[in-house]
Amino acid sequence: MKLWGGRFDKETDALVNDFNSSIRFDARMYREDIEGSIAHATMLGEQGIISKEEAEQLVTGLRELLADIQAGKVEFSEDNEDIHMNVETLLTQRLGATGKRLHTGRSRNDQVAVDFRMYVRGEIPKIVEMLLELERVLVRQAEANVDTVMPGYTHLQRAQPGLRQYVPPGHHPL
Repeated sequence: MKLWGGRFDKETDALVNDFNSSIRFDARMYREDIEGSIAHATMLGEQGIISKEEAEQLVTGLRELLADIQAGKVEFSEDNEDIHMNVETLLTQRLGATGKRLHTGRSRNDQVAVDFRMYVRGEIPKIVEMLLELERVLVRQAEANVDTVMPGYTHLQRAQPGLRQYVPPGHHPL
């Protein structure tokens, strides 16, 4: 049964489940979800919202879950829809009712915002490096084709053929 399914008499149609499930996409954010949850559990304990012992159990359980995911020992379930529900379910299976305390004081929207922001922050350096490599490839192509005759364009219409002069960075003709 779904975590939220107690209000319905009939099973949800498989097409609806498939439409609602994002685990195929957001499974890649497992690390961010767990790191954000570790920070959240730590805060809950430090603020006295849950006991320090429960917070420590949550943090330990989350670290063990992260290690198991990285070791390929965990398979996410589409029945749990998203990475947050998968992590919470797996943690609750390991810790019992204490695992459910992880959700205290935050919404799924809070988790999505934190996970996505952390994920994007980690991806930006990779994207920058790919853009720099693209720039290097384009420069190499320009250098290799300095004398290649190409059609010129003016006002988005073909014009007289000519040579495109490659100008090295820092050597603008003006």
